Amino acid sequence: MASMEADLGIRLILRRTTRLALTHAGEELFRRAQRIVADADAAWEAVRRLDDTPRGLLRVSVTGPHFLKLFTQFLCDFPQVRLEVQSTTRHVDLLADGVDVAMRIGPVEDKDLIVRRVHTDRSIVVASPDYLANSGTPQKASDLAKHRCIVGFAGGWTPQSEWPLLKGGSVNVGGRLSANEITLIREAALDGLGCALIGSAVVAREIQEGRLVPLLLDQVGSELPVSLVFADREYIDPKVREFVDRAVKVIAQEMPQPFEDLAI
Repeated sequence: MASMEADLGIRLILRRTTRLALTHAGEELFRRAQRIVADADAAWEAVRRLDDTPRGLLRVSVTGPHFLKLFTQFLCDFPQVRLEVQSTTRHVDLLADGVDVAMRIGPVEDKDLIVRRVHTDRSIVVASPDYLANSGTPQKASDLAKHRCIVGFAGGWTPQSEWPLLKGGSVNVGGRLSANEITLIREAALDGLGCALIGSAVVAREIQEGRLVPLLLDQVGSELPVSLVFADREYIDPKVREFVDRAVKVIAQEMPQPFEDLAI
């Protein structure tokens, strides 16, 4: 320290009997040195990443309890990765929430995200035979306003009050149950609690078995793209790139196939 002070020609530390204190010049040098060290650490880390080895914390947001083997196998193959998986139907803010990769069902409107579409489904209206026997079968979209409907959430925690029409516009709906859990919506429809708007792939088996009946196929519903999204950055971290490439293949293979007899 004495050598540095001699080279600079200024005192950097005040020496007291019981303690040391930085002078104004010492504080300024310390602040600038901190930035230099931080830049050096960042440069070191950036060069380390050029070896394309996935490492560090990877935070993923998914919809539903799917593709569990994808995550466990990823950890087995890349021992330097730590993984945090959050299951939610909410469209998380990747930057604000610190999420690296998210699964999205539905349109992606954020232009600052890279989108890898992996699957396409369509939402359809279904109801159980018992419900239809007791409440009648809607013949046109506007009839849904008179029926009990099992609705999801229109962003945040606001229950849906409208369902989309295939040719544009919407129809008013309402009911006793609102949920953002797709399995609950399907089970409620099976139990005869009302009409549900749900991805056709989720209910394809139930339709084939006659436990659910598709309704208004030529009138109500919308396209449901399934995508993986991640932040658009100049440099894509190896762990993000590797995870997305693997997830695209797994999701494309394991997503349930849509109900085939859609009349559009």
